[in-house]
Amino acid sequence: MQQKERTGFVEFVKNIFARVWALWGLLSFVATFLIIFIPSMISYLIPEPKGQRFFIATAKVWMNVWLRLIGCPLTVKGKEHFENGKPYVITCNHNTLMDVPITCPYIPGANKTIAKKNFAKIPLFGWFYSKGSILVDRKSDASRRKSFEDMKKTLANNMHMCIYPEGTRNRTADPLKQFYDGAFKLAIDTQTPVIPCLLFNTNKALPTNRFFYLMPQQLEMHFLPPIAVDNISTKELKEKVFRIMWDYYCSHQ
Repeated sequence: MQQKERTGFVEFVKNIFARVWALWGLLSFVATFLIIFIPSMISYLIPEPKGQRFFIATAKVWMNVWLRLIGCPLTVKGKEHFENGKPYVITCNHNTLMDVPITCPYIPGANKTIAKKNFAKIPLFGWFYSKGSILVDRKSDASRRKSFEDMKKTLANNMHMCIYPEGTRNRTADPLKQFYDGAFKLAIDTQTPVIPCLLFNTNKALPTNRFFYLMPQQLEMHFLPPIAVDNISTKELKEKVFRIMWDYYCSHQ
């Protein structure tokens, strides 16, 4: 009985701390964003892909500071898999709202991600968000078609495309949700190799099943070796990448 009471008390204290820490996380996120906002907007004045490289470098400075402030430092592995001057389609798992702001800054080189259009309506942050993204309204067929063409142009401009093939955050108990075709069709249509990327522990820092909850946690991002896309169908490529990411996640979590 005493052990149960102690466990309950520890959990109560942990929950209180996590809510207070979430408030600190939100306030520090906003404060540091306001500091880097104007420098990041300079990227709009610089032609691509140099402008996007400047934007990514600014975002990385922001995340380096913010992640340390909230006790969630990030370790990146596998950057040697990127060949200089070569674009890739990067497929990343997606567990929490933390994934998007920490993924793109740590991808080597200029890159963009596919992102929901409605977030672009947020004052100030929307301009920052739009610069780092190709926006799509998933309810609109025309918007989806345009975003696909914009992703092709991004790759043609020697920039990487970061895509979350699960589509939405994974709220299941499985390592991954089933993948959509988009990332793999893009890779095959443009003959661009795929680099799988696995994020670890963001779901421990920011659990999807808890409201306003944040805990300090060591985060990791692992880039895996490129996967060639010649002589393979969209379905085969999707299944191959899914299995590689599933097996790697299970063996490293």
